[in-house]
This record gives sequence, structure tokens and C-alpha cells, in this order.
Amino acid sequence: MSKIIELKNVNKWFDKFQALKDINLEVNQQERIVICGPSGSGKSTLIRCINRLEEHQDGQIVVDGKEISENTKDLEKIRAEVGMVFQQFNLFPHLSILDNCTLAPIWVKKMPKKDAEALAMKNLERVQIADQAKKFPGQLSGGQQQRSALARALCMEPKIMLFDEPTSALDPEMIKEVLDAMVDLAKAGMTMIVVTHEMGFAKEVADNMIFMDQGQIVEKAKTKDFFENPKSDRTKLFLSQIL
Repeated sequence: MSKIIELKNVNKWFDKFQALKDINLEVNQQERIVICGPSGSGKSTLIRCINRLEEHQDGQIVVDGKEISENTKDLEKIRAEVGMVFQQFNLFPHLSILDNCTLAPIWVKKMPKKDAEALAMKNLERVQIADQAKKFPGQLSGGQQQRSALARALCMEPKIMLFDEPTSALDPEMIKEVLDAMVDLAKAGMTMIVVTHEMGFAKEVADNMIFMDQGQIVEKAKTKDFFENPKSDRTKLFLSQIL
């Protein structure tokens, strides 16, 4: 498997606060990684740096062979390859679900409207809400909105999907439908990095687990080893609190 993401000695500060400390990480194509850790440990900052929603000040981030820095010229092109789903759905409330999904392919990829709509319907079908295409976000449940956001990200046909606590804003009964859609995506071979506390999902989907604390990667291990035989005391404590 070839590397699709590489971080070397990445550091990130917010003013004087160091949010990421010497992060080293390699992600292979089709690898699925779940990042967990306490609030404020740098998990979201880490994945936001991968598509340059946050800027790192030090170190190297390479995505699909291209380094991401302030000098990166084709950042939009790289971003198009890296889909992202956030805690909040970030759908445009005044646009239908279908129009939310076709917007970026039409504007960024210059795709003809008819093709963009066909692609959008295919992805809405994939996350099992094709029947909601003509509705507006406000008419949908939280789980349906999050699946719409997932379909929208897939419409850019990304090579990599980043998820930032995609179920944390949802009611418990809606979490499963979003996780099910993500499991299907994982089974289809998508490269995924997921920040989540959903450990059942992690056990089912992740190839590797990462535990972060205070801006550092404390532990990275194969999923089975991570849960059955964590090395770090900090990881053991965290797992004892959430499992």
C-alpha cells in the first residue's frame, strides 16, 4: 500500500498555546484510522491541518504527494481530494439537499449540472436518503442532515475522508444511521481518518487507533492491540473511563 498522507514533526500554535507537538503520522491508501482522546487533546486540530483549514507553523504535511503549506498553489485541488464531515452539518439552509450536493462539483469541478445531479443522487442513494433530495436541511432530522453532509462530501469524489466527531451533535437514536453510512464507506475502501468517541464503530472499522493527549500522539496501535493491550498508562486510563 502506498502512503497517501504523511505528517513529519508537525507543530501548531494558537498564540502561545501549542496545540500540536511533533506529530508524526503516515496513512496508507485505504487505511482507516480512528483518533480518540480527551477534549482539547489536538484531535480536531490535527485533521483540520491535513486539509489546511488550520495552518501548521512547523513541520511537513504531504497529501497525495503534494506538500501543504502557505505556498501551496493548487490548494483547492488538494482540498477537492480530501472530503470532510464536521460535527455541525454546515449545509446551506436555503438550498435543497440536492443543490447542497451539486454546488461544489458544478463550481469547483466545472461539472455540467445534469452530471452533478446524477452524481448527487447516486451518493444520496448510497447514504440512503435519496427520497429527501428535494427537501431543505431544516425539514430533515439531525441524522439525515449529517448523512446529507456525507453525501455532499462524496460528490467531490475525494480520495480521503476526514470526520471530526461526526455524531457528537446527534441524538442517540440517530447516531447509528450515520455510523452505518460510514461503515459502508469504509467497506468500499475509502481512506478515512475519524475523530470519534464511538468505540464500537472504531472496533468494527479502524485498522489502527491513535490516542492523543495534550497535543501529542501518545499511542498508535493496531485496533485489536489498542483495546486489548494498551501500552501507555494514559491510554489505559482513558479507555477505562469510556469503555
